[in-house]
Amino acid sequence: MRAFVGFFTSKKIYDQVEKIQDETRNFIRGKWIEPQNLHITFQFLGDITQDQAVSVMKNLQQIADTFSPFRVQYRSLGVFPDRKRPRILWIGVSKGGNVLRKIANNVSQLNRKVGINPDTKPFHPHVTICRIKDVDRKKLSNLMNRYKNSVFGEDLVDRVALVSSSLTSVGPIYTIVEEFPLRGGGS
Repeated sequence: MRAFVGFFTSKKIYDQVEKIQDETRNFIRGKWIEPQNLHITFQFLGDITQDQAVSVMKNLQQIADTFSPFRVQYRSLGVFPDRKRPRILWIGVSKGGNVLRKIANNVSQLNRKVGINPDTKPFHPHVTICRIKDVDRKKLSNLMNRYKNSVFGEDLVDRVALVSSSLTSVGPIYTIVEEFPLRGGGS
């Protein structure tokens, strides 16, 4: 199964995403992420076996037993890989970003022990909102500057999940394989 470890955002953030989508209709062409698919990825796993999935779930239980629920604040807009070649438009995370990094690091370290290689790129807490096909870079840059310090809402991160990702012609279909409520002693 093709999978990732992540946290799905609440629906609150989608009103902000819709506003950005409306604002950019005339200069961003791309695939906007469906509201139910907005998430933070702790680790993309790629294709994993059933045995690896079981090991990942054991790892996630261990992480859930370590970390307590915490709040994140969504703030500012950014792009990957950079402003010259924007392919992904995302909303960043300010408050709670360090805890997200700790969780991602733990996920990666534990999964490495079961034969799942860590991501080659460093973890950057964000929510992907659009996969860009074509864009007016100057207008995009102005948009990013305008939203540089904007807050897009908050969420309570209270679970981590193993998610299967099926690629279809209309976009990915995400299915939660198993969710693990955070109930640890500290973060």
